[in-house]
Amino acid sequence: MKIYYAASIWGAQGDDNFNLEMIACLKKHATVLSEHLFLSDYKNKEHLDKKAIHDRDLAWVNEADLIVAEFTSPSLGVGYELREAAVKGKQIVVLYKPQEGKRLSAMISGSDGAVTVFEYQNLADAKQKIEAFFKK
Repeated sequence: MKIYYAASIWGAQGDDNFNLEMIACLKKHATVLSEHLFLSDYKNKEHLDKKAIHDRDLAWVNEADLIVAEFTSPSLGVGYELREAAVKGKQIVVLYKPQEGKRLSAMISGSDGAVTVFEYQNLADAKQKIEAFFKK
């Protein structure tokens, strides 16, 4: 099994540890195609142009059996990737931490079963929900 893990890379300050922990949890069950995007030195080492990044990431979405996306910090790129995955009939899991005054986009939460949404309170809760998902 192959998983494409998606989250805001440029806009979510302080989420690095969460993303790496979630990837470690997912790696117990499958290969994570996008793991290197969340390593601490990625932003300094990425030398691909915008088109190459676009094409690479969509190729990974198409290659993946499952898409897991952290969507607490919305990302236009992640939304784009989720739409591509939905059109291709991919299984999609979205992790979302509720925050006062903010809500998950209805385009994600109202997708009539195309997306499974797990609301979580902390890292341990998110991991528990992912583990339960894989036990099904």
